[in-house]
Amino acid sequence: MTKPSAGPTMAAKPAPHAEHHNSHRTGWLRAAVLGANDGIVSTGSLIVGVAAATPDRVAILVAGVAGLVAGAMSMASGEYVSVSSQADTERADLDMERAALRDNPAGETDELAAIYEHRGLEPALALQVAKALMVKDALGAHARDEIGITHIGTPKPVQAALASAASFGIGAALPLSIAALVPLGVAIWSVTAVSVVGLAVLGALSARAGGAPVSRAVLRVVVWGVAAMGVTALIGQMFGTTVG
Repeated sequence: MTKPSAGPTMAAKPAPHAEHHNSHRTGWLRAAVLGANDGIVSTGSLIVGVAAATPDRVAILVAGVAGLVAGAMSMASGEYVSVSSQADTERADLDMERAALRDNPAGETDELAAIYEHRGLEPALALQVAKALMVKDALGAHARDEIGITHIGTPKPVQAALASAASFGIGAALPLSIAALVPLGVAIWSVTAVSVVGLAVLGALSARAGGAPVSRAVLRVVVWGVAAMGVTALIGQMFGTTVG
């Protein structure tokens, strides 16, 4: 006996499509990668240059420590000033937008609608969307779609400064520790080799964290790191020969 049909089958509701983006990491990732890269390259180059000029381990280590401390402080202050300036600019833009919304809300609505129309919406729909967003969060809509300011990209000066200083110190400690441990006769080659490996690892980690191609990131940091240490070693050797 055939069973009666249970009626039309309901289509299964598709599961929400979850995408994992990496843009939220750009703030701290940029500061951390820049700090660590600069720590390895600048301190490694400084050690290689001094080692090429003199066989005095104390002078080499003093130069390395001074480079670490000065570089970390420089990175922190530079990041803080730079990101603070960005924050001041964004704050001024938002103040200007608040005044415009208060004095001319109709004009600001038309301006927002024109933005959406330019992006492909029909004029009537663009105006409808603009009015709805103006009711919900007028300043947020204009900050995002007119100025390009989003919550994700809000500058954080202290976070950037601390990330840069800490990462610079970690990066600089790598060539410095090698210079303190290996025999002086192989210090230049050892510091160079370990620095190159450190740069390659840093490039790979930063690429994976940001979802970018690994090989390109590794090649980029290694080439520039080797160039910096090579030039510094040459200069150190020239001065060392002259002094000798």
